Amino acid sequence: MKSKKIVGIMVAIIFGLIFAGGYYYVALPPINIHAPGFWSFVIVALLIILVIYGLMNIKKPNISIADTQSFSASDIKFKSRRSEIIAKGIVFVTAIVVIIFIGGSIMSSPLINASKYQQLLTVEDGNFASDIKPVSYDKIPVLDKDSASIIGSRVMGTMVDMVSQYEVDDNYVQINYNDKPFRVTPLKYGNLIKWFTNNGKGITAYIKIDMTTQVAESVKLTEGIKYSTSDHFNRNIYRHLRFAYPTDIFDTLNFEIDDSGTPYWVCPVKKYNIGLFGGVTIGQVVLCNAITGELTSYEVKDVPKWVDKVYSGELLIELYNYYGTLKHGYFNSVLGQKDCLKTTEGYNYIDIDGSVWLYTGITSVGQDQANVGFVLMNQRTMETRYYEIAGADETSAMSSAEGKVQQLGYKATFPLLLNIAGEPTYFMALKDASGLVKQYAMLNIEQYQTVATAETVSGCEKAYIALLADNGITKPKVLEDKTVSGVITKIAQMVVGGNSHYYIMVDSSQDIYDVSVADYIDIIRYNVGDKISFKFNEGTNTKNVIGIIK
Repeated sequence: MKSKKIVGIMVAIIFGLIFAGGYYYVALPPINIHAPGFWSFVIVALLIILVIYGLMNIKKPNISIADTQSFSASDIKFKSRRSEIIAKGIVFVTAIVVIIFIGGSIMSSPLINASKYQQLLTVEDGNFASDIKPVSYDKIPVLDKDSASIIGSRVMGTMVDMVSQYEVDDNYVQINYNDKPFRVTPLKYGNLIKWFTNNGKGITAYIKIDMTTQVAESVKLTEGIKYSTSDHFNRNIYRHLRFAYPTDIFDTLNFEIDDSGTPYWVCPVKKYNIGLFGGVTIGQVVLCNAITGELTSYEVKDVPKWVDKVYSGELLIELYNYYGTLKHGYFNSVLGQKDCLKTTEGYNYIDIDGSVWLYTGITSVGQDQANVGFVLMNQRTMETRYYEIAGADETSAMSSAEGKVQQLGYKATFPLLLNIAGEPTYFMALKDASGLVKQYAMLNIEQYQTVATAETVSGCEKAYIALLADNGITKPKVLEDKTVSGVITKIAQMVVGGNSHYYIMVDSSQDIYDVSVADYIDIIRYNVGDKISFKFNEGTNTKNVIGIIK
């Protein structure tokens, strides 16, 4: 009899472990007390053991169908007193785990630790003029993620040898590559069957999109990506990471490329600074070579310079909101809301000194349609700078820009912050119904009725600077027209914003000159070796041709 009881216990434990193993392989919870998923895993495993053990040791109730409505938990009888004690022990342990989980959640919350949450982020006051210098327009990202996704899908449609087997992943991480902004994303297997037929060679390409020229490129790999989100079994990137780092709690994974174009998964590891589950920052970063699966762990300060995204936009926004709303405690953030600041709805990215920084506006809690300033947050280091510049919020700016072209029905992207003629300026791309960029808008943050639009970035800048002068906002330097002559040494055609442009170099200058075909159709008559003379406007950072001299 005793042996049967032991067998019953062992069977319950074995079935529980089998279930736990299967659950672990599928759900991949970290074995870490700071991970809520780990506690859920333990609770579910204990409940499964309890159910299996109970089914094997509960006496079959001797009741009729008529008595089922009055049947209750007190009617459950175990085969022996020992079996009942063991079952109650499992219930007790489960209850203790649940209490620890709930208690840990409360004790880790901002309700108890408002000052600790408020101090997670260090914010410095920035100087707009010195920190945000006029940027070259070949470094301004004019595409948002949605537009990049449309262009990436169109490029995928041209890859006739791959389009039937692969799809484009929706990763589209913005990075700084060779000192220019790009979005990159891997392909993924179309489905499980296509994985079975193609996993031997892996995913043989990724897509790279220049966010300034809107040119997308399919980068073919000599050896395919073997570790990805669409792989299965042990080559799935999440499972590959979990088995190598069973205790690490990973944040959102990002697809990036190093300076040589080798694809990697950038895998930030969460660090919990407050209690069991609170105060999340990033403590380490694991880099996974997407082709070989090689894993390397770094402290955040030691991450290679080519890595751009360690802190996700969502995490940075959360950290600033803790900083801005909890200055006078949790209850003030909910009730009185004195001195409470928060980020606006949305954010964008800009390159500063080779790093990708998140930009978002700052507004008072409860106040609409106005910003008291804005912040820049480094996605690699968490460095945060606050700029106290009051003006329109991003939503109002977008509406103002859309109103300028309302007859065309264009929609504005979330603004970027630029320094134009020393003025804080919102820059937006204007997209048509298909999601393609057709025009650009610049809008003064402090006087958001001052908005200029044009089909080229340089043309938009020129119109905007003229508006600043007309409205008495500033007296910028007059942009002088200049002339250049020489023999054409290089000429290349490119489509920008749906319009054809020729980029020309001549032997008398090292500059690159931009000629709009729509404005100067005669440019198509010229080839390398031809003599040419034209007028151009320097703008802030461009050589924009404004007339060909025949």
